Amino acid sequence: MDQVQNYIENIEAKWQDAYLRLANVITENIPEGFVLRLQYGMPTYVVPLSVFSEGYLGRSDEPLPFISLAAQKKHLSLYHMGIMGNKELLAWFQEEYQKVVPTKLNMGKSCIRFTNPNTIPYELIGELIGKISMEEWIASYIHFTEKNKK
Repeated sequence: MDQVQNYIENIEAKWQDAYLRLANVITENIPEGFVLRLQYGMPTYVVPLSVFSEGYLGRSDEPLPFISLAAQKKHLSLYHMGIMGNKELLAWFQEEYQKVVPTKLNMGKSCIRFTNPNTIPYELIGELIGKISMEEWIASYIHFTEKNKK
């Protein structure tokens, strides 16, 4: 946890409050079982290796990531791995986002970017975080990786 705390303490001042608020929303809504650690240089909730020993991309020493939160120079990035292969969840999020945020959604495959700390839909993000259990995420990941092997 020291690495995570160090990361948070070194966030640029203009993003500090929004980052902490978003991090708290994630912590309050993350389903049971995920563990917070520094992975890929940012705080990440992962599936512990004790639960999914295969690890991420077959690396038995690297836990399966689920949610990451990064402070970039010009935005905050929320990486939600579970949204990438889940068309229903993605459609739900896009639809709900339009209802509560006046600006266009800035999103990649799994990365949601927030360029204005005043328009972050904290309540919606909390809902999104809680929609996939650890068991559902593992099953989805296995299905996605097996599908891509063919």
